[in-house]
Amino acid sequence: MFKGSLVALITPFRDGGVDEKAFQDFVEWQIAEGTHGLVPCGTTGESPTLSHDEHKRVSELCIEAAAGRVPVVAGAGSNSTDEAIDLARHAKQVGADGILVVTPYYNKPNQDGLYEHFKAINDAVEIPIIIYNIPPRSVVDMTVETMAALAKLPNVVGVKDATTDLQRPLETRIATGPDFCQLSGEDGTALPFLVQGGVGCISVSANVAPKLCSLMHEAWQQGALETAMKINERLMPLHKAMFFQPSPAGAKYGAHLLGHCEPDTRLPLTPAAPETRARVQNAMTDLQLVA
Repeated sequence: MFKGSLVALITPFRDGGVDEKAFQDFVEWQIAEGTHGLVPCGTTGESPTLSHDEHKRVSELCIEAAAGRVPVVAGAGSNSTDEAIDLARHAKQVGADGILVVTPYYNKPNQDGLYEHFKAINDAVEIPIIIYNIPPRSVVDMTVETMAALAKLPNVVGVKDATTDLQRPLETRIATGPDFCQLSGEDGTALPFLVQGGVGCISVSANVAPKLCSLMHEAWQQGALETAMKINERLMPLHKAMFFQPSPAGAKYGAHLLGHCEPDTRLPLTPAAPETRARVQNAMTDLQLVA
């Protein structure tokens, strides 16, 4: 259903608000560069600081610009189950192909709470659900056993795994079966994640190097492992530069160098600092993305 290189889209800002034209132009460029799927309103899209109206509007803009050419997996996560259901219903209403729902942050639910949270969304909205498991940000880690229990629900189709635990995808595959869609949430481990049972990556680096990211996944799908490994090696400095300071500062600066948007972020995140800018520019220069 979802595979290859899906981009965790940045949300361009101008004069304090969402730059709608820049965002839709950016989506168009992503598709032209070969990106296999679009993920608006995730962490990289600065969803924590988008108002509810802005969040819904960005999803609408993405779906409108994509026009069915590639799948759109709209961010619909919250640490409030009712709020997540509201965002999920909106995503369904406006034509998203699926939703990305993060494990509830700050509340620190136990495994029973995690199960009931996702089951409530599953029961409320008929749309494919990708669970976003990212312990460093949410402070909770969904176990393989809980993931396997949720995989039995009709709408829970996969996971975005940002644990960096490369044993996890194989354990999950054994527990859930081969049809459960496992997407890496970490660019730096995306290729070994595929080897262990994954089918793609929701990528930050694809904001600035969509073609290379998609080519790496296509090489893997075609069995051209050596080619995939070479591309992966070339991309590694960019992956590191993207997270030299909290994302999406690096991704936004990289997109700015390519002429797609302003480098602005919303507080409490700050724009790329001088050392981050240098690292991003050097990595992009080495990849011949900028002069």
